[in-house]
Amino acid sequence: MAVPVEPAEPPKVPASVKSAEPVNAAEPVKAAKVSRPVKAANAAKSVKAAEAADPGKAVRAAKPAKPESRLAMVRRARKINRELAEVYPYAHPELDFRSPFELLVATVLSAQTTDLRVNQTTPALFAKYPTPEDLAAAVPEEVEELIRPTGFFRAKTKSIMGLAAALRDDFGGEVPGRLDDLVKLPGVGRKTAFVVLGNAFGVPGITVDTHFMRLARRWKWTESDDPVKIEAEVAEIFPKSEWTMLSHRVIFHGRRICHARKPACGACPIAPLCPAYGEGETDPEKARKLLKYEKGGFPGQRLSPPPGYPGRPAPPLGAGE
Repeated sequence: MAVPVEPAEPPKVPASVKSAEPVNAAEPVKAAKVSRPVKAANAAKSVKAAEAADPGKAVRAAKPAKPESRLAMVRRARKINRELAEVYPYAHPELDFRSPFELLVATVLSAQTTDLRVNQTTPALFAKYPTPEDLAAAVPEEVEELIRPTGFFRAKTKSIMGLAAALRDDFGGEVPGRLDDLVKLPGVGRKTAFVVLGNAFGVPGITVDTHFMRLARRWKWTESDDPVKIEAEVAEIFPKSEWTMLSHRVIFHGRRICHARKPACGACPIAPLCPAYGEGETDPEKARKLLKYEKGGFPGQRLSPPPGYPGRPAPPLGAGE
């Protein structure tokens, strides 16, 4: 005779489910989890929307707890260079020049002023003194008056007339193509020498100006504030063939987007690669208003820009911008 069996007691439904809509008691676990995939999907959508509005948010959230390795930094640095090459395929020296002599003088004059101001000043200077011999024999007061708009005009007059005399007396009136010779000229340091070597002679070099120094530190390529040490450390990261164009790209980016006081982080194309993202304006609309030169729809720094430059030429001295 069969023994009666008590009917199995239905599984207890979790309290969190009891307050919800009625569910099938036979599938209590599944019913309790129905809303989780939906919530996860909605959360993912919210994250994606937030990242679209704030391109650096994902970077900040994904920052490793441990310090970045040397290898990871080098890979990131080289990726930044590749990205900048796409953003600024037209990067170039922003001083107007037609010869190594003009580039050398213009670079010396660019200290403590903008390339734009130099470009607006040198046409009259080179029209009157087209060769080293002419400039070396000039009347200092007349040179001072011509280059006054660049600032520090007395010291700069002494430098450019001194280097002109050295070129005349020691180098046959020609600008030398060696670093050791260039840095012996009055007013010429390593930065000026590399500008001339890279752009007039095709000799690779890293130009560590204030923009390059600022960005190299922001991007964690270096922790030094010594230009010579920065030059050496960055040179170890990139192949020599990239040095000159790397300099142009970094300087272009520093002048147009990654400014000293208020970087346009929200309009920066390399924000996902930048450890300093968030130091500046992250709102895309506000950041776009901070862009300069061709990126902001304004004239560039050269009165005679090279072919392929997408911006407008700068106005001559005295003309409205």
